[in-house]
Amino acid sequence: MIGKLLRIRTAIILVISIITILFLVFLFFFIKRQFSVTRTEITEDVIIEKISNIGRLELVKYSMKDVIEKKEVRPILPDKRILFVAAGEVTGCIDLTKMTKEDIKATGDSVTVFLPQPEICYTKLDHQRSKVYELSGVWSPNDRQAMIEEIYKLAEQRLQKNAQEMNVLGKTRENAHVIFKPMLENISGKKVGIQFR
Repeated sequence: MIGKLLRIRTAIILVISIITILFLVFLFFFIKRQFSVTRTEITEDVIIEKISNIGRLELVKYSMKDVIEKKEVRPILPDKRILFVAAGEVTGCIDLTKMTKEDIKATGDSVTVFLPQPEICYTKLDHQRSKVYELSGVWSPNDRQAMIEEIYKLAEQRLQKNAQEMNVLGKTRENAHVIFKPMLENISGKKVGIQFR
């Protein structure tokens, strides 16, 4: 009888021990999984600063690439040099919000529309396609960062200058006759003449 009780007690202790060991193993893997799994939480608060009405008619877009080399010549140390390929775009447009009723003159079967002068809507440097190909003579990370920031600013200025040299405004004016005029003629059913103020 004592042997039977001893076996039952041993069996109960063995079952409790196995359950405890299984629970501890489960707890170990559960905690390990919780610590190894990372979650990304993004909190966002959008604040609208300004709402603008846009009445710009974009008539031409130039996509450009420009290879720019900037060198700072130093007498003793090696020259600072950066080689940069800038990719960007310049868009020419006409701001239709500047028009008034007086800018549309109808006579018989024709209409004359006086448009504001073309302007460059925006110049945008494409940071994904632009790249620094070579940077030499720079010793500190701050110097490196300053050179890169300067070349990006220079590239934006060059895009603007290239747009003027390539006559983006002239092409915008030309496209007003080629694109905008037929559209107005189809809408009005009259012969449309376009002039610029």
